[in-house]
Amino acid sequence: MTIKKQLLQEIESTPDTLLAETLDFLRFLKIKQAKTQPTPEVVDSTTHTPVNSTGRSLLEHLKTIGTWEGDDFEECLEMVYATRGKAKFDRSNPFDE
Repeated sequence: MTIKKQLLQEIESTPDTLLAETLDFLRFLKIKQAKTQPTPEVVDSTTHTPVNSTGRSLLEHLKTIGTWEGDDFEECLEMVYATRGKAKFDRSNPFDE
């Protein structure tokens, strides 16, 4: 019998209060595993070599995206204004390097 089948069999005979706790634990384990997985590298699509993103490369990428399309621009802009924090400039601008 597979582990999944064994779990399903146990679930059938388990009270809901214990199932709720079990569900929380399972979600915790999945999040924990996701956090320990290595982050996939960004790879250049033409050379297939790893790329380190920089501020300059992100700005260059933005130029290729185009203009805003959609009808929720004002709503998104209001959310940005409502949730952004104050910027702290205590060192040189990394985009000028």
